[in-house]
Amino acid sequence: MQKITIIVGSQWGDEGKGKIVDILSESVDVVVRASGGANAGHTISVGDKQYVFHLIPSGILHESVTCIIGNGCVIHLPTLLDEIHILREAGIDIRGRLLISDRAHLVMPYHLLADQKQEEMREKKIGTTCRGIGPAYEDKVSRSGIRCGEILSDFSAFAEKFCQNAKNRMKRHNFSLDLENELVLLKDLAEEFSGMIIDTNEFVWDQQRKKKSILIEGAQGSILDIDFGSYPFVTSSNTSAAGACSGSGIPPRKIDSVLGVLKAYTTRVGEGPFPSELFDETGTFLQEKGHEFGATTGRPRRCGWFDAVVALYSAEMNGVDHWNLTKLDVLTGLSVIKVVTGYKKDGEKIQGFPADSAMLSDIELEYVEFPGWEEDISFCRHFADLPENAQKYCKAIEKLTRVPLHSIGVGPGREDLIMR
Repeated sequence: MQKITIIVGSQWGDEGKGKIVDILSESVDVVVRASGGANAGHTISVGDKQYVFHLIPSGILHESVTCIIGNGCVIHLPTLLDEIHILREAGIDIRGRLLISDRAHLVMPYHLLADQKQEEMREKKIGTTCRGIGPAYEDKVSRSGIRCGEILSDFSAFAEKFCQNAKNRMKRHNFSLDLENELVLLKDLAEEFSGMIIDTNEFVWDQQRKKKSILIEGAQGSILDIDFGSYPFVTSSNTSAAGACSGSGIPPRKIDSVLGVLKAYTTRVGEGPFPSELFDETGTFLQEKGHEFGATTGRPRRCGWFDAVVALYSAEMNGVDHWNLTKLDVLTGLSVIKVVTGYKKDGEKIQGFPADSAMLSDIELEYVEFPGWEEDISFCRHFADLPENAQKYCKAIEKLTRVPLHSIGVGPGREDLIMR
């Protein structure tokens, strides 16, 4: 029976979406990456080997799955080629299994340089990865961007547009670029990817007609969404379930379910407000035990308590049907675990998640406390196997967010998962 599911990050990213996509991909036909670019990093552990994908959908490790980089993405072709080479060296055949939307926009070398210059010039740093993502989406919205299909259809027209865009960026941001050399490299890349770039909308709609099962893989997290996130400290695309539809070509009415991914605590990378952030030994404990370092940049992630205000906001925004709760095992060893249950400003309760990010830096937090556990839960494979206090914590998250748990991660491996 056909089933179309959206997997969406529900905090500030880095929730562990790659692992659940990889696991669920075993029983689906197609996985579509719908947004973002090489600023995302999905880490998958298989045995003693670890794969980190920035652009390739996380279902690629299953040889029966066709993976699509959708029209909502922005693609840096050299990075994508590096990922393909890593898979080939590992003996993973991607021929005919990786497709790229001809409507997806290209991240050009001038986008990377512009991104670096823009971040240097900002008084308030955004914490961008400097991978050219923002400038690429900026060109897309201003209708001056270059789409993947253009690199194949008429290279001379593509070259003219590339040079014009590059000169505009060089003048605006004061950097230089060897355009002739870059065009030689791009021509080689066009030949390399010529068999992969297609009209993926037609492909996906055909898969729907054939009743194939489809996973739509989100990038980053919902609180980094350009419209609904902690603006301006957000990414440049729609990371919500709505963005998954527009970025994949799959109509909203065809979606069967939305699976939100939540970490059992909260992290974020880069600048911006983070109400539950911990600056003490508990924050260091979570960072070190959870190996909280960015898969894309290697930057240490800021760590804090689970924020039920954020989770409930994400649940409402995305229409989440079930949660995949990740990294519950990292909390093992803490005597007390706190959860943020509300925000207050000047003694008055704030309804929902505020649009004003400045407000998030100066609010009072309401907490509830839960007793921790000392038992190693990494070997647990059933909910009943978890220590009583871990079970109570999971049930509290369900109650506070009004969404049931689908699965619980207790370690990095495929096998380290409890189905609820």
